Amino acid sequence: MIKFFLMVNKQGQTRLSKYYEHVEINKRTLLETEVIKSCLSRSNEQCSFIEYKDFKLIYRQYAALFIVVGVNDTENEMAIYEFIHNFVEVLDDYFSRVSELDIMFNLDKVHIILDEMVLNGCIVEMNRARILAPLLILDKMSDS
Repeated sequence: MIKFFLMVNKQGQTRLSKYYEHVEINKRTLLETEVIKSCLSRSNEQCSFIEYKDFKLIYRQYAALFIVVGVNDTENEMAIYEFIHNFVEVLDDYFSRVSELDIMFNLDKVHIILDEMVLNGCIVEMNRARILAPLLILDKMSDS
């Protein structure tokens, strides 16, 4: 089960955070700081899976952005690694070469995409067309 989903730039600034378990606000800041530090300090040759406290961190770097997913010990790391890649491909499909600015200025749409893919910490959808369908409908409604 997914505990949290973070999108962070190389400077360590959080661009998106989504928690699937209750974590107090002050503890979130501390958690994000420690998680980001542990992921950003690793080299490209090191594994993208980290044992951290009572859960695992799976991260992937895309240009200047890191996507970090915290999961419980029973979750399959490769499945989450592929989930991260699929999430970025969906963003690429929607934004046509997604960038950090796209995420910052369209945070609501990025949350919709993530919510279509993950429900209560469980991955429920991986099909790109089904993930983007509600968003494309919203875009059509706002255009008219």
